[in-house]
Amino acid sequence: MPADASSPIPAALDQLRAHRAPASAEVPGLLERLTDVPDPRDPRGVRHALAVVLTLTACAVLAGATSLLAVGEWIADAPDAVLEQLGIRPDPVMPQRSRPAETTVRRLLARIDADALDVAVGRWLADRRTRPSKPTALQGLAVDGKSLRGAARADGRKIHLLAALDHTSGLVLAQLDVGEKTNEITCFQPLLETVADLAGAVVTTDALHTQRDHATYLLGRGAHYIVIVKGNAKKLRAQLKALPWKDIPLQGRVKGVGHGRSEIRRIKAATVNNLLFPGARQAIQLKRRRTDRRTGKTTIKTVYAVTSLSAEQAAPTQLAALIKDHWKIEALHHTRDVTFAEDASQLRTGNAPRAMATWRNLAIGAHKLNGATNIAAGLRRTARDPHRPLTLLGLA
Repeated sequence: MPADASSPIPAALDQLRAHRAPASAEVPGLLERLTDVPDPRDPRGVRHALAVVLTLTACAVLAGATSLLAVGEWIADAPDAVLEQLGIRPDPVMPQRSRPAETTVRRLLARIDADALDVAVGRWLADRRTRPSKPTALQGLAVDGKSLRGAARADGRKIHLLAALDHTSGLVLAQLDVGEKTNEITCFQPLLETVADLAGAVVTTDALHTQRDHATYLLGRGAHYIVIVKGNAKKLRAQLKALPWKDIPLQGRVKGVGHGRSEIRRIKAATVNNLLFPGARQAIQLKRRRTDRRTGKTTIKTVYAVTSLSAEQAAPTQLAALIKDHWKIEALHHTRDVTFAEDASQLRTGNAPRAMATWRNLAIGAHKLNGATNIAAGLRRTARDPHRPLTLLGLA
């Protein structure tokens, strides 16, 4: 039954109910996804629907807001037409009561179910990611962690988030808080459990996640892996180093320039049937020759890896590209730090720091989906047009 006109709860609730269950052929919109996030507030006296408050917060971050104060200012300045598109009715007597205050947003994000919020945002992005156009194309998924250096718990512990990023689109499909009594290794499987469709993906990780249980889990989900092998897997590394690499021909050579250095990457891969790792089909040797363009100093580093992909499923050049593209997740971290000043943020209350990291992931993803190659420029453009965030989120 529609809400009465005098109800403090906005008409957005009726709008959300009307669209809560889209047809199976439809892709759920952001409002639909956000209605799955539990509302931590007492329903008595609630004026603004949770999904609406969250969407307005997302819009502010898409326009470049880096703090909750800036989020509140964006909402306060948003035109009535923007609010009306979300179902918020203007109050002619007390206009400011029509929109959530900064204190409302702050309290709400501190108490929000951050796991549910990450799932909602991750699945909204996953629904819109680019799929490989060729059946033989490989879709990489990078898993890596990042600490929020400026944010800390009451006991001083840094907040550390583990995330999964799609190589092709650069979208964050999942994020999880690495709690005080756990670590990245134990959070690996719970993180990927929130990714609805993992079959066929090639999960890339750093050496920390070269874990037998991880490999078994991924194979059970119908996924593949490429893992770097270092000292935490001594027997496997010794086995890889002992292979007759000198007798294996060079199978790929790529040159690159960036970050003040030139690099040559050489790759060799070999099918080995008795590798000491579950499901491993190929051994990989990657040699990186890097030259500092300022000093002229050259370093050569040999990296070993194993993959569950067979030689028929992945050529050496494809393996090299997947290993290189894993570091796109570091580029995401750099954008959050430099463009959104994430590490400088002193936000520490409850789940608010993690929620803001989620909104940054969403903002970066929405801009990428719109074709942006420079996120800072995308934020500036969006800041000039208060209607643009709704367009980027598919709500206008």
